[in-house]
Amino acid sequence: MIPIQLTLKNFLSYCDTTLDFRGLHTACICGSNGAGKSSLLEAITWAIWGESRAPSEDDVIHTGAKEVRVDFIFEANQQTYKVIRTRVRGGSGALEFQIQTPTGFRALTGKGIRATQDLILEHIKLDYDTFINSAYLRQGRADEFMLKRPTERKEILAELLKLNQYDELEERAKELSRQFKARAEELERLLDSLKSQLQQREATAQKQAELEGQINQLQQVQAFENIQLQSLQVVQHQRQNWEQQLSFVRQQYQNLTQDCDRLQQEHSAIDNQLSSLEELLTQEAEIKAGYNQYQILQSQEEAMGAKFEEHTRAQQARQQKQQQLTQQINEIERQLQHAEAQLAALQQQHQELQQTLSKSDEVEAALAQLAAARNRLAQMDQLQLQVAPLLQQRVTLQSQLNRAHAGLMARFEQLQATENQLQRQHRRQPQLQQAVIEVAMQISELEKKRVYLQRVQEKGQERRHLIERLQAHQRDFEKLLGELQQKLQMLQNPNAICPLCERSLDEHHWNRVVDKTKVEYKDAEDELWIVRERMAVSDREIQVLRQEYKEISQQLSPYDSLREQRGQLAAQLEVTSDVEQQLQQIVAEKQHLERSLQINDYAHDTHAELQQLEQYLQQLNYNEQDHALARNEVERWRWAEIRLSQIKDATKRQTQLAARKPEIEAQIAQLQTRIQQETTESECARQIAALERHMTEIGYVSEQHNNLRIAVRKTQAWELRYQQLVGIQQQYPQLKARLQELEVSLQARLTERQRYNLQIESIVQQLEESANPSAQIQTLEQQITSRRRQLDEQIAQLGRLQQQSHQLETLQIQYDQQQQQLQEAKRQHRIYQELSQAFGKNGIQALMIENVLPQLEAETNQLLSRLSANQLHVQFVTQRAGKSAKASKKNAKLIDTLDILIADARGTRAYETYSGGEAFRINFAIRLALAKLLAQRAGAALQLLIVDEGFGTQDAEGCDRLIAAINAIASDFACILTVTHMPHLKEAFQARIEVNKTQSGSQVRLMI
Repeated sequence: MIPIQLTLKNFLSYCDTTLDFRGLHTACICGSNGAGKSSLLEAITWAIWGESRAPSEDDVIHTGAKEVRVDFIFEANQQTYKVIRTRVRGGSGALEFQIQTPTGFRALTGKGIRATQDLILEHIKLDYDTFINSAYLRQGRADEFMLKRPTERKEILAELLKLNQYDELEERAKELSRQFKARAEELERLLDSLKSQLQQREATAQKQAELEGQINQLQQVQAFENIQLQSLQVVQHQRQNWEQQLSFVRQQYQNLTQDCDRLQQEHSAIDNQLSSLEELLTQEAEIKAGYNQYQILQSQEEAMGAKFEEHTRAQQARQQKQQQLTQQINEIERQLQHAEAQLAALQQQHQELQQTLSKSDEVEAALAQLAAARNRLAQMDQLQLQVAPLLQQRVTLQSQLNRAHAGLMARFEQLQATENQLQRQHRRQPQLQQAVIEVAMQISELEKKRVYLQRVQEKGQERRHLIERLQAHQRDFEKLLGELQQKLQMLQNPNAICPLCERSLDEHHWNRVVDKTKVEYKDAEDELWIVRERMAVSDREIQVLRQEYKEISQQLSPYDSLREQRGQLAAQLEVTSDVEQQLQQIVAEKQHLERSLQINDYAHDTHAELQQLEQYLQQLNYNEQDHALARNEVERWRWAEIRLSQIKDATKRQTQLAARKPEIEAQIAQLQTRIQQETTESECARQIAALERHMTEIGYVSEQHNNLRIAVRKTQAWELRYQQLVGIQQQYPQLKARLQELEVSLQARLTERQRYNLQIESIVQQLEESANPSAQIQTLEQQITSRRRQLDEQIAQLGRLQQQSHQLETLQIQYDQQQQQLQEAKRQHRIYQELSQAFGKNGIQALMIENVLPQLEAETNQLLSRLSANQLHVQFVTQRAGKSAKASKKNAKLIDTLDILIADARGTRAYETYSGGEAFRINFAIRLALAKLLAQRAGAALQLLIVDEGFGTQDAEGCDRLIAAINAIASDFACILTVTHMPHLKEAFQARIEVNKTQSGSQVRLMI
């Protein structure tokens, strides 16, 4: 990634700045502390990755601004890109990604910030962590890598190579291994439980066979008893049939008795009814004569009803026509009323217009007054135009005088307060001198304790280093004891071989080897006891030193506050030395101000200008009250213009009314004529007259109709009696026939009842002769019920045994399945256990480091040869032989490490023995090689290098070496930026980016 242009707007300390990187190869970003040098680098990382040192997203916005924007144009993979990132305070942000084409920049922005960010990473092939660990060389990272222990170096390298993902995979594999192990243990417990349950299958089968035999015996006994019960039930069923037949016959006998009684009652009723009908038949002639009279009257009433209906229809039609005629006449009358109202309105308007026209003379006089008032107002307006700026100027001058007076008063009050304060300070001078002496004495005592505290701290560090060395010795001796213990265990075997030469031992040599090993074991135990004793002593000394360090630190807690207090008191004391002279100056200035305020001896030009202005205003003689009276006079006579307009409108309106009045009068006469014609000659009037003549021709008389209705109602009873007569004539023969039928039926019922009586006597005799088996049946049913209950219990028990047997078969299937699951769980446990080992520190991670280190070593030596003129060479060693003090080389074990061997013309030496310049070159080469390696692993070329290795921590020679090293590797990079705040290093770089902080924000200036 090669920077081309960076534009900042309201980003951190910058308000509006643009920095062009074109033509820059090696440049220095310089400026004072806090000027904003690091903010330029923060702007690049924030624009591309949205990352910065700010704790929250809104903190990157410049103080007082509402939004921030950073535009960054850069080149990557031979393409030019542009990133624009913005954010609104308290709101959301936006991200745009563009690529340069022959016609300009084309948008590559995705749907949302996250999608656009993924596109940026896809094109530049560099994430934020890789960038700050590769392109950005931060202070202390190289030294930290070299000064760490060999095992810690591996951890740092793994962190830079992002091998922590394998740690996560290792933890996941361990977790799955533990889960499958727990699953296997659970399956083993379940299999043990199932195995104990399956052992009951034989006992269950034996019980099932015994129970099936008992059930068969019970079923046979129950079958015999059921046969006996069925024979008894047949006898009982026959007896029940006889009883039912007896009940039926008795019921039939009773029914026949009831029928005979009913028929006898019906015969008596019909006989009585025939007697009453014969009496009514004797009145037949009288009923027929009355019925004929009723029919005649009814026909006359129906004819009169037809006339009534026709008369009613004619009357309704006449009413409808009358309403229609009335509506037409009412419509014409409404038009007539409207025309008359218009005529009356015209007459009223004519009278009003006459009144308006009668005031024309008065309006002409008022117009003359209005013209005179307007002339006077125009003169006053012209005078006001001259006076208004003068009045405004007078107000301005008066304000200036007031401000000058207020300023003098404020200065006077300030001098008064300063005088009081200086007098108080003058009185406090002896107290301040005594306080300074006391604070200085306290600080001197505390500084002595600080020196002693530093000695305690150094002594504690020595003890901690000693404990670390003793712990290393302890581990060595513990390892040696383990090896010797293993040897002794091997020698306990009768056919033991020599642990060193692996040959068979005779008794003499076996004793020598055992004795020698025991002596070595005893010596190692003694040495281990000594080491532990020294560790315990050192621990006690450290505890004492910690307690002493804590007590002295508590005593030193007021040291900083006392130094600050001493500085404040010294500053106050220095200020009080010039108090007397300041008091004299303040008193003199106060007297001068007081005299100027009393005689207005200030702002002489303003006073003079104000006096001239007042004289000119008096000459103009402008009065605001007269101006207001002139305005009022104009307003008072403005009604004349309105009245003049009204007179003109009235004249025009009067002409229109004179032309309109004859039309309305003619319309009124025409409407009156139409009303008379509608009343007598219209179609509705003629139809009404025709309907009235038709009603007269019908000849309907309502009184005659009412008399007929009364006569019909009086003779209506003969109709009912005639209907009764006709019904009796029809009913009399039927009743005669029914009476004969009842006599025949009654005789037949009596005969049948006698037959049923004989059957009842026969059935009773048979029941008395046969025995009743109910008691035997009840006893036998109880026995069968009891045996059935016993059989049901045994069948239920057999069902439980069968179900248990089925469950055992299911358990057997489940047992087999869980056996297979157990084997699968164990297999998965072994697989994930092996995967956890493969993903661990000694697996893939170690293999990847082994593959990376040759590349790192080659890149480091290539850079180091250029920085040291082929005088220095570095070698990375990942394993070394480790053995105890008394173990042979053959039994030595390989220990994982990351040692760095450094060689020069005199041979291979420790890192600590090299000079500062040589050590710096080694550190710089290793750190730069790591940066290139990380960039290559990310899939991007390292074209940009930002060096912040801390010029401030280097001496002059160290700074020169750093600059020389940067220039030596400049050809490998497209752009190198260094950051410093030391002014004397500016000249060492041909191109400089100077950063200065101003009131309007940080500013950038490019010096080439």
